[in-house]
Amino acid sequence: MNEEFLVTSRADMERRGWNQLDFVYINGDAYVDHPGFAAAVIGRVLESRGYRVGIISQPDWHSAEPFKALGRPRLGALITAGNLDSMLNEKTAAKKFRSTDNYSPGGIAGKRPERATIVYANRMREAYKDVPIIIGGIEASLRRFAHYDYWSDKVRHSILLDSKADILSYGMGEHSVVEIADALAEGKNVAEMYHIRGICYVTSRPPISEKTVLCPSYEEVKADKKAFARAFKIQYEEQDPFYGRTIIQPSENRYVVQTPPALPLTTEEMDAVYELPFTRRWHPDYDDCGGVPALHEVQFSLTSHRGCFGHCHFCAITSHQGPIVQNRSHESLIREAVHMTHLPGFKGYIHDVGGPTANFRHPACKKQLTAGVCKDRHCIGSEICPNLDTSHDDYLKLLQEIRHIPRVKKVFVRSGLRYDYLLADHNKKFVEELCRYHVSGQLKVAPEHVVKHVTDLMGKADVHAFLTFKKWFDEANRKLGKKQYLVPYFMSSHPGCTLADAIILAEFLRDMHMQPEQVQDFIPTPGSLSTAMYYTGMNPLTGEKVYVARRPEEKQMQRALMQYKNPANYDIVYKALCIAGRRDLIGYGSHCLIPPRRPGKARMEKTAGRAGNRRPGNPGRKGRTLQDRQRHGFR
Repeated sequence: MNEEFLVTSRADMERRGWNQLDFVYINGDAYVDHPGFAAAVIGRVLESRGYRVGIISQPDWHSAEPFKALGRPRLGALITAGNLDSMLNEKTAAKKFRSTDNYSPGGIAGKRPERATIVYANRMREAYKDVPIIIGGIEASLRRFAHYDYWSDKVRHSILLDSKADILSYGMGEHSVVEIADALAEGKNVAEMYHIRGICYVTSRPPISEKTVLCPSYEEVKADKKAFARAFKIQYEEQDPFYGRTIIQPSENRYVVQTPPALPLTTEEMDAVYELPFTRRWHPDYDDCGGVPALHEVQFSLTSHRGCFGHCHFCAITSHQGPIVQNRSHESLIREAVHMTHLPGFKGYIHDVGGPTANFRHPACKKQLTAGVCKDRHCIGSEICPNLDTSHDDYLKLLQEIRHIPRVKKVFVRSGLRYDYLLADHNKKFVEELCRYHVSGQLKVAPEHVVKHVTDLMGKADVHAFLTFKKWFDEANRKLGKKQYLVPYFMSSHPGCTLADAIILAEFLRDMHMQPEQVQDFIPTPGSLSTAMYYTGMNPLTGEKVYVARRPEEKQMQRALMQYKNPANYDIVYKALCIAGRRDLIGYGSHCLIPPRRPGKARMEKTAGRAGNRRPGNPGRKGRTLQDRQRHGFR
């Protein structure tokens, strides 16, 4: 049975008659053979090209011995921390350890080290000194330049330097990893691969030319936040496969070099990747501990596309998957859906058909396919580009075709809907069909905030778009006689959001009779524009100053205000209202957020009032679960 999976043991190698592997793949997650998991995708892609690949998942990193479990690889070692940054996977916004890990067997936390890419690479180097090491995945991709690390609160080197890897493959990786493998198979050394798109390398002789751009050095960005902002702006604006230049960042006496991004996959290439022989199961080694929780949500889901032109500033998907949407054909998706209906455990429900954003099924405009994305404007966000192709016809037809497949009872849309894009299409028919066939009682949407200067800094539409979509959604459900609800996601403490702004959001929730069960405090993850704002206190794209809530107490206040009805939050909400000078919201009136304190708490009230006098609010200053739906590819 294990021959259906990629090799994970010497016994698997013996059954196949293999004495040596071409590549050993060190994986920070449990091995799940499904296209939503990085190691499976890259492993299957290399296997389809004739390479022998073995996976070592979550090795004990306390010595090099577990890294030798499959022997010395003939060509190289591939290393990824997993589908998420290992620090984000381990710790919360409050820097506390998470109690579970959905990417580990049984959901048990602690199966991978902090900064897993660095640790794994160093252990592999210890195991086999001269084996080429290629790092990739979301952790490596988003830490490829000097970057701000929230958990240590400092600027760190490029992960290439700390890991001492030979090559970093950034982005989704199918193109670059195959080119690297072919070059190694031809006997080429690393220096002969510097032309490959989608990689980073370290050199003492940078390729200076009119096709390269030099950004501020590690030493500069560490010492000067304005230099950090300049470096980020250069990196942000050059991440386009059509016009992006090679980026060079000095670091001490060396240079980190990023080649231009890999070209987007064609529809035919996308179809080929997702129709590789995935078992869509976790490895049987995990059966006794209950499997891998992360599989449950995606096991019977379809990835229809990748890439996102949404430009949410706190999200790393655009940096990793790219802003140009790459889609699969209807025929490929239907074949996968039909195959899915015959799998054990399928009960007639396809949980999702989508990608980073469900209704972004095609590139934002035709120009992107030949000239790339616009450098000086976004497709959507606080404003919508007049050239944006907003048609939902293809996505609607796809959903119709899949729901008519025999044995399919229901097809849901759960991967997030960009409602401002839908409104731009003026397509109430799509909303009605969505409500009739593709909502399971609740539809998740992400307005994130309601104050305009905050949503502008987030790269999101303002609250009026959410209210208009809610009206359309409610009208459609009344017409259909259905009781279905929107579940909006909001974020606290995003750069630009003051305590006064957080109170405005709480008042909005009060007026809309909304009580969010889950709220997200902004986490500054490497690679995002919002993280650059958080660290520098400015918008790198404009140079404008941005208010940042840094104190743990203020972050706690902003978060608690979104759940002001929770009795456990009473004291912190009370203090927040006093500090902000909003005692008018304390009382029994319909406009009040919380009731007054009981007499026995009067002393605490007095203390909170004095605290407010010492640190007055300043409403005039301007100021995601895990944040990335990071799916697929070499992460």
